[in-house]
Amino acid sequence: MGPGRDEAMRATRTARPVHLDLRRIAQPVGAWTSILHRISGVGLIAGTPVLAWMLARSLASPEGYARVTGLLQAWPLRLAALLWIWMLAHHLLAGVRHLLSDVDIGSRLAPARRSAWVVNLAAVAIALLAAGVLA
Repeated sequence: MGPGRDEAMRATRTARPVHLDLRRIAQPVGAWTSILHRISGVGLIAGTPVLAWMLARSLASPEGYARVTGLLQAWPLRLAALLWIWMLAHHLLAGVRHLLSDVDIGSRLAPARRSAWVVNLAAVAIALLAAGVLA
């Protein structure tokens, strides 16, 4: 190894970023769909016990049902329910997209971008439809 190579390696090392600023990295729509798929999965896991508790409480007695419906009248819980519906829709649609991609359906670049947009927009549309029902 000659001295010229060492200098080139040092120059390469100093040109590398010290940290990754995720706000500056332009992610393609497929990456955002995949990231949101993972986030929605974690959100579903976190929210399911609360929903199970609310279901059990509402089925236990008429007073429990009244309490749960009263809780759902507060806007923070309505917003949480709407967010949970969006997470469920997004996770389901993105999961189907990933399964189809695993069997090489829609895995080329252009169809993959289209399907990512479809997943993102359809999940928002489902949440907006649910917001109309919740209102």
